[in-house]
Amino acid sequence: MSAESKYCQCQETQNHFLQRAFEALQLEAAQRELLLTAFRETSVSIPLKPHRTGDDDGELRTFIGYRVQHNHARGPFKGGLRFHPSVNLGEIRALAQLMTWKTALVDIPFGGAKGGIAVDTTQLSPHALETLTKRFVQKMEPVLGVHQDIPAPDVGTNPQVMAWILEEYSKSHGYTPAIVTGKPLELGGSAGRLEATGHGVAFLAGKAAQDIELAIKDASVVIQGFGNVGFHTAQHLATMGAKIIALSDARSGVFCESGINIEQAQRHVADSGWLEDLPGTEPVSNAELLELACDILIPAAVEGTINCDNAEAIQARLVVEAANIPVTHLADTTLRERGITVVPDLLANVGGVLVSYYEWVQNLQEFPWEYDTVMQRLERRLDQVYEQVRDLAQQRSVDLRTAAYEIAIGRVNRAIALRGF
Repeated sequence: MSAESKYCQCQETQNHFLQRAFEALQLEAAQRELLLTAFRETSVSIPLKPHRTGDDDGELRTFIGYRVQHNHARGPFKGGLRFHPSVNLGEIRALAQLMTWKTALVDIPFGGAKGGIAVDTTQLSPHALETLTKRFVQKMEPVLGVHQDIPAPDVGTNPQVMAWILEEYSKSHGYTPAIVTGKPLELGGSAGRLEATGHGVAFLAGKAAQDIELAIKDASVVIQGFGNVGFHTAQHLATMGAKIIALSDARSGVFCESGINIEQAQRHVADSGWLEDLPGTEPVSNAELLELACDILIPAAVEGTINCDNAEAIQARLVVEAANIPVTHLADTTLRERGITVVPDLLANVGGVLVSYYEWVQNLQEFPWEYDTVMQRLERRLDQVYEQVRDLAQQRSVDLRTAAYEIAIGRVNRAIALRGF
């Protein structure tokens, strides 16, 4: 499937989920339009001479960067910055909107935004990547601000890129650590930020498992994706007593019925770059991995991996969406009809959003929190949000996804009405 086709599929899926919530909330057409329309969309061109060797004397190229600020009725715009060849305005627009609902669901004082640059970072030297990042900040500076718009890491970016953003912004504004989250600890980053999303996915998987009377101890778990989120999800589930029987990366997957040692898998990837040939496992394709018999399936890779082609073959009792939009709306209907519980992305992967907020607060206070404080507050808030979603789902006899969207959209809609937009 092409990047454009995948985007259209994901946009259709998100629109379906939103319209279902709009109907449940009985929103008028004007309210729906206001909730869906972005506040501001900014595109910039960034000239650069990229060269992998580091001398940056290659042919001049122009890269296109985007920042979509969707809604700020509940607080400053907040959202990640992704560097990937497939980045386009439509994708960024959809993800900015999703951030609005996530921040509202966990009830933190942020709105939603997203940004990105269409670039293959593997084709850039470190110096060229730094230059590209800083030039992006130079051009986006008018729409950024500690109380206006605060970027964060996403696909293709990391704490080092966030450090470059901080440096460039601080040239004009003085040392301003609260301008960006996901920074290195040495520059005002928060303890626990790196593992926050995966930790949250595992924590919520445990909550959902308990509700369907599935003991997390010795539960068999399959995780598609072994990046930052997939690794920390697997690591935390293992400490909870779960048995990780399959993992995959972009190339292929590995399976071991008796369970995979996560630390060993991490060392293997660090040495070889891939999960392939992990000792004690047998190979499995990404497609086959999704259809393995297991208790919990966690898609933590890309969009639309569970769709009409494989929804009937899913054998898990519980699906926890660590990735954004990994289940299409038609597949979601199939899973519900088959009695498979789905913890939606809107809820499942908000751990990173919460700790980004905590980092911003620490920067504003100029007072860092200890690791245990961050994780305790993370789990306490996730516990509260999950119970709110679950209770509404039970009261209204709907699934967790519909309940989550109803809560999030309702909060944004009330904020808009109170402010008199």
